[in-house]
Amino acid sequence: MARVLLTGGAGYIASHTAVVLLERGHEVILLDDFSNAERDVPARLERLTGHNLPVIEADIRDSEAVSAALAAQPVAAVIHFAALKAVGESEADPLRYYDMNIIGTIRLLEAMQAGGVARIVFSSSATVYGQPDSSPIPEHAPTRVQNIYGRTKLVMEDLISDLARTGKLRAAANLRYFNPVGAHPSAMIGETPRGVPNNLMPYLTQVATGRRPCLNVFGTDYATPDGTGVRDYIHVMDLAEAHALALEHILAHDVALTVNLGTGIGISVLEMVQAFERATGRAIPLNISPRRPGDVASYYANPAMAERIFGWKARLNIEDMCRDAWRWEAAKAGINDV
Repeated sequence: MARVLLTGGAGYIASHTAVVLLERGHEVILLDDFSNAERDVPARLERLTGHNLPVIEADIRDSEAVSAALAAQPVAAVIHFAALKAVGESEADPLRYYDMNIIGTIRLLEAMQAGGVARIVFSSSATVYGQPDSSPIPEHAPTRVQNIYGRTKLVMEDLISDLARTGKLRAAANLRYFNPVGAHPSAMIGETPRGVPNNLMPYLTQVATGRRPCLNVFGTDYATPDGTGVRDYIHVMDLAEAHALALEHILAHDVALTVNLGTGIGISVLEMVQAFERATGRAIPLNISPRRPGDVASYYANPAMAERIFGWKARLNIEDMCRDAWRWEAAKAGINDV
């Protein structure tokens, strides 16, 4: 058992990771400034898990607050989720992303060093690969970031890797996610994007509730089986389990590693729409639009390293992803015919 601090702890992936950590016997402390998370998430987690969760409201750029949090309840490791995460927004406001993501990570690492906390699991992103030569993408593929968000993630990885290489951290895991989707099967926690969703699944669910009129499909002329873009979608509960296993691995073995987290299966936009319609019984109207600049045809993981190193493999399929995402959205919308 370990006590773990989750930065951005009330967010989408962090909240699901908290559930898995608690189920595996760990203690969890949440740190969040609630700038991009709902304030009722900690209460939902407590009802779901039966555990009282300490919650610290703080910005990770506030070194004094983070240091105080680490001193108040000494922790074995930090799982670092806190970051801004919208590609388009990062291009519109680069300095804000550099400040929150990179400066925030530096402040966190400083507080960890001052507090003697020497192990970290980092929430990175497959966007660091940019335009891949081919898919599936292995960890040794070139990193060719093409937007500010991806660049901040790569710099954050490098900061952590450099501290591990120089002995300032005893252990570190950089986890490169592909496309997290879904929700906890209880429908008590899930994804709640602010404004217009940037990702396919929350947009799909909002179309299904009638909140949005149709789904825009950007490009149907890619060199893929049905002409639409192919991505690697991973259920958030599989992703949460990966965090727990990575944490336990670096607690047991003082190592630094960088691994992909994906299913290794490419799913096209139209395949996801069809699976969602089957899972929910709801028709999704489509609007076919031109390709977006910078989009790639096919983008999915080679996830073999995570299985080899710490025994993780995605278990949940596309039907599970669609069903759980819809249960969560329907519960929020007060729809009872699920």
